[in-house]
Amino acid sequence: MNKGKCFLYAVVAIAPLSLLGQDKPQAPAGSPANPFTQSEKGLYLFISGSVVRAAEKMPEENYSFKPTPEVRSFGQLVGHVADANYMFCSMASGQANPAKNVEKTKTSKADLVSAVKDAVAYCSKTYDGMTDAQGSEMVKFASFNLAKLTLLSLNTAHTDEHYGNMVTYLRLKGIVPPTSENPPAQAPK
Repeated sequence: MNKGKCFLYAVVAIAPLSLLGQDKPQAPAGSPANPFTQSEKGLYLFISGSVVRAAEKMPEENYSFKPTPEVRSFGQLVGHVADANYMFCSMASGQANPAKNVEKTKTSKADLVSAVKDAVAYCSKTYDGMTDAQGSEMVKFASFNLAKLTLLSLNTAHTDEHYGNMVTYLRLKGIVPPTSENPPAQAPK
């Protein structure tokens, strides 16, 4: 046999074997029913969870701490985040804002930690009650018309912005911020 035919027979004989060794494409693990809403909720819960843990870490005596006189105290930041969460999530859900003026009415660590936890739970329920289709509905925010999910994304960005402020306050007091610690163990699914 000539070399050309031998090569051809070898290729024909080996080709099916090489195909058997290839991984079959895996079907994507079931997507959630509302992937945009669930993705937004996941990011929100990460950021808001960091805020809650920061509020818990700061000692009570530092809740009145201000790096400069012109800025909010640490406690006021916690209250402000709670107020904003209620405002954004009530607008997205179409409900009346259930809590206002946390920043101006609460001063103790216990009250502020409780308030921010309650605000996060309220927003979590807003996400749980929303579909992607509902998230695309438009609402008025200031002079903008925004999709509800965009409004919730704005809340996440706002929460993250103030978490950054809280990180600075914690660092100035010699406290390691939650996102700089070792990550908590993931709960089994």
